[in-house]
Amino acid sequence: MAEEHKLPTIKEIAKRLNISVSTVSRALHDHPSIGLRTKMRVQQLADELGYEPNKIAIFFKQRKTFAIGVVLPSLIEEFFSKAISGIEDVARKNKYHVFIGQSHDNVEVEKEIITAMKDQHVDGLIVSLSKQTKNYDHFRALEKYNIPVVFFDRVPSLSNVHKVAFDMVNGTKQMLEFLIKKGHRRIGILNGPEEMVSSKERTETYKQVMIKNRIKIDMSLVESTDLSPESTAAAVEKMLALKPRPTAVVAINDYVALDGIRHAKKLNLRLNKDITFVSYANIPITSFLQDPPFASAEQYPYKQGSTAAEILINLMNNSSPSENFHNVLINGDLVIHATGE
Repeated sequence: MAEEHKLPTIKEIAKRLNISVSTVSRALHDHPSIGLRTKMRVQQLADELGYEPNKIAIFFKQRKTFAIGVVLPSLIEEFFSKAISGIEDVARKNKYHVFIGQSHDNVEVEKEIITAMKDQHVDGLIVSLSKQTKNYDHFRALEKYNIPVVFFDRVPSLSNVHKVAFDMVNGTKQMLEFLIKKGHRRIGILNGPEEMVSSKERTETYKQVMIKNRIKIDMSLVESTDLSPESTAAAVEKMLALKPRPTAVVAINDYVALDGIRHAKKLNLRLNKDITFVSYANIPITSFLQDPPFASAEQYPYKQGSTAAEILINLMNNSSPSENFHNVLINGDLVIHATGE
């Protein structure tokens, strides 16, 4: 049987250099009390032997793993992959590693990931909620472990949490006013699941803008999708079957808008003549499509992610828990993709 290879230890380095274990430890941590020559000798031997710090020992000494957990619905969506880039860039600058888990919009999977990351002793979490999440007890349970959480994009409707999100109210107002100025009065809303905070904000803002512009509110023009292709298709079909049907539709995201556009074309409706679709997210692929949404609200996912990471790192570096909760709203911009109507 081959002899088991043992990783070199601080003791072995100390023995070979005939110096104390504490001197080796300080040298490896660049302590100012250790001279440059000793530091270089220790580091050179450590490299030659392939020495690696004992992460468990460091954790118990510093109570830190320098690891951040990120939980989000899906990396397939370009929005979330951009947000991850923002998180990773900030984490890397601050010497933190990032571990990612996908809930796939399943709250039970979300709970499992949170538990696993807690068991791995992550120092903090950044979370975009699943569409099924209604109860936040699995996040509250992290408080006793001193694991701070910052929510982004899909955030809970709680005041005593840290969160970063697109300013849905102002973004929706901007979108609706844009359509109204173009002469639209019968405007539909293709909303997400009712549990999502953004869905409620979108519906309430819709009502406010209609009242302000003295346009009759017709709630049959508001449909919800659970974001699956089947649910979206059913919602679009129901909306476009209305008489009179809407002349414009505000969709929860570009993917839902594209499903709506596909269905409208099947009905031989002329895009941006008979029916106009606008949406949120502004995914880059829309600029390459023959039939993109007329306009999309840019929600700046990279900025959302990087801002959430900056808040989290400040929380993790603060020894006493903060009683002031961050609630950052990111302003968006309406990006026009089509011309004419």
